Amino acid sequence: MTFPQRRPRRLRRTPALRRLVAETRLGVDDLVAPLFVREGLGDPVPVPSLPGVVQHTVASLRKEAAELADLGVPALILFGVPERKDAEGSGASDPDGIVQVALRELRDEVGDRMVLMADLCLDEYTDHGHCGLLTSDGRVDNDATLERYAEVALAQAEAGVDVCAPSGMMDGQVFAIREALDDDGFEEVAILAYSAKYASALYGPFRDAVDVEIAGGGDRKAYQQDWANVRESLMELRSDVEEGADMVMVKPALTYLDVLARARAELDVPLAAYHVSGEYAMVHAAAERGWIDGDAVALEQITAVKRAGADLVLTYFARSLAERLG
Repeated sequence: MTFPQRRPRRLRRTPALRRLVAETRLGVDDLVAPLFVREGLGDPVPVPSLPGVVQHTVASLRKEAAELADLGVPALILFGVPERKDAEGSGASDPDGIVQVALRELRDEVGDRMVLMADLCLDEYTDHGHCGLLTSDGRVDNDATLERYAEVALAQAEAGVDVCAPSGMMDGQVFAIREALDDDGFEEVAILAYSAKYASALYGPFRDAVDVEIAGGGDRKAYQQDWANVRESLMELRSDVEEGADMVMVKPALTYLDVLARARAELDVPLAAYHVSGEYAMVHAAAERGWIDGDAVALEQITAVKRAGADLVLTYFARSLAERLG
């Protein structure tokens, strides 16, 4: 007699069988590559806490984007590192700011072969390291920040961005950006909102990559999500969709798979997840010590994010995965 519970084992017997019945399929089309470009560099500069990741020059950024496009990666998201910072983060909306310059160069390089996304925030550009403007007593001024976000969105749109990606977690940010874009004739520029962005301890390597330090040893817990909460994040996700977000994001990814799965069950818009710098760096650190197979773990983790419901995954593994999956 053949016991019914043996059926799954028969379908796991060979690689071809496993591939045939796989429930989740991770492909190159699911990947978004985060890239850093720094003003004033002569050569790319490695980020020590993010092995394999660099702060690009505009020239090396063009080369990397072209190679990613050749590998079939459909999108990149751009983060800028300016030479000078100030309290208002003025470089974020400067037409000659590093991200705007890079967007124009990338449009010339890859045309419409890649979706050009740009992070829309102020923290890389402010001398205090917060995601918004500050009041006289050092608190983030939500409403004043929305005006700056609108200005940044228009600068990015003028430079050729396809998708603005507001990451500051300000209340009303999607509405303010959508209204500004529409009023200036950029109705076709889409918005990917960092809607459930947690105040995570996993962002350290990213802050190294963008040279951000929060003044006075502060944090962003007053405006980013509390890691204890799920229902609150679902409210934020729904609110951003109602305000006009075309896509929404959960960040970090692997540590918040439950949030991702709940979001997928409730929302019909495309859902992104950001496999963040700390999640990436931990894989590399363990692999360097010989404790894990880094390539296998990377594939397993990003597949898990897809399995939980993500339509697209922002990951520093994008290039290496594309080389393996393509």
